[in-house]
Amino acid sequence: MIAGELLGIDPLELKFPFELDKQISCFLQLSNRTEDCVAFKVKTTSPKKYTVRPNMGIVLPRSTCDVIVTMQAQREAPRDMKCEDKFLVQGFLTSASANLKDIAPEMFTKESGKKVDEVKLRVVYVAPPRPPSLVPKESEEGLLPKASKSENRNLTTILSESTENLKPQERSEEATVLISKLREEKNFAIQQNNKIRQELELVRREVSKQHGGFSLMFVIVVVLLGILLGYLVKA
Repeated sequence: MIAGELLGIDPLELKFPFELDKQISCFLQLSNRTEDCVAFKVKTTSPKKYTVRPNMGIVLPRSTCDVIVTMQAQREAPRDMKCEDKFLVQGFLTSASANLKDIAPEMFTKESGKKVDEVKLRVVYVAPPRPPSLVPKESEEGLLPKASKSENRNLTTILSESTENLKPQERSEEATVLISKLREEKNFAIQQNNKIRQELELVRREVSKQHGGFSLMFVIVVVLLGILLGYLVKA
């Protein structure tokens, strides 16, 4: 807060988050730094553009007064978002018995013979706050955070990395175990294949003895066993 001789004023720049076709307000606080009452008045170079409530009043000793400055909705944006508007806060000492009816605009002029304290304020337009984004932001390099990379790795990548970290001896032992397991599965499949062939031959002989030839049931059984045999051989 930077103050005049009588009134402290906060802020000295009236910042408006400028948006087209929207009425915008900001707050101004006046602080009486004296042991007397101070009458004040707020003026602007663009009275049709702004409203000030209250634009005139009395601040009690060691007290504050809040002022609301409202900019009317604008249809056009200024060039480069620059504003030349100014505000002026005037103040002078008055008696404790004075009220607002006793304060006239003419009292804030030099002709009134009173010592009038004056502080000038600037108007600044700022960009309105953006709504929060729902899309996660990327890092400055345009990449996702390292944690996301770790979470998105698939099983193949993890297995590949784990194999690369193995020593040559460990890789050889792992390959030996894998080959042995594959051989066991192959031997098991061959045994199952032979068993099915034997059962198929027995069924064929039994049907041939009973009916002297191949029946429809036998053909169905042979087809089903052939399908099963083919599945086991592929496995």
